[in-house]
Amino acid sequence: MTSAPLSAAPLLTVDNLTHLYAPGKGFSNVSFDIYPGEVLGIVGESGSGKTTLLKSISARLAPQQGQILYRPQPGQQQDLYAMAESDRRRLLRTDWGVVHQHPLDGLRPQVSAGGNIGERLMAIGQRHYGDIRQQAKQWLEDVEIPVSRLDDLPTTFSGGMQQRLQIARNLVTHPKLVFMDEPTGGLDVSVQARLLDLLRNLVVEMQLAAVIVTHDLGVARLLAHRLLVMKEGEVVESGLTDRVLDDPHHPYTQLLVSSVLS
Repeated sequence: MTSAPLSAAPLLTVDNLTHLYAPGKGFSNVSFDIYPGEVLGIVGESGSGKTTLLKSISARLAPQQGQILYRPQPGQQQDLYAMAESDRRRLLRTDWGVVHQHPLDGLRPQVSAGGNIGERLMAIGQRHYGDIRQQAKQWLEDVEIPVSRLDDLPTTFSGGMQQRLQIARNLVTHPKLVFMDEPTGGLDVSVQARLLDLLRNLVVEMQLAAVIVTHDLGVARLLAHRLLVMKEGEVVESGLTDRVLDDPHHPYTQLLVSSVLS
């Protein structure tokens, strides 16, 4: 993916972040910035610490060391873990979104598809039932789910449809930043391809900032402007996606790339 235009100030700053829950488990001394409209990919093998890092930067796991600064507007700055817990929860319902690998983790299984989308709209203050229902219909169309399924439960959907519904639920509020954990994991190849096309188009159209954790370097190349490569809880290489994948410097990155090509 080509480089995203960088604004003067980052949207999110991660400074010297550490969370180790066992020796060699978690992550340590991680620092980076995320800019508006930029997609940052975090790649590495299972156990590299990338999912734990994602939980920490998305306000779901307090770090043991370091700081996360969020800048919702020019001139504003919030220390994520100095905020009240209620304010962090509200942030996740409004300005931010989280797309889980297993979509039912990010959906209300016993609430209709339309209700899942509508709940996010109500979280930002919308109350008109007709308007909420109309927006839910539009988002189902946008993520290629038949509008006739509006009142169906997510548990009646296929895995690919559940993931598209989860994406609609997260993006309906036009968040500034979205965190995605293996968004195409567990889906067959044809469903993955459609979902990746959808994500790429939405990121560009909505000028989303996003952090995507994946073990799939093909997904990273398609979606991410920049990459962090993690090994045993540390960032061993970072840079523009094409540079990291086409000219990897660290032996571990070279191994990852060669294992995909071989």
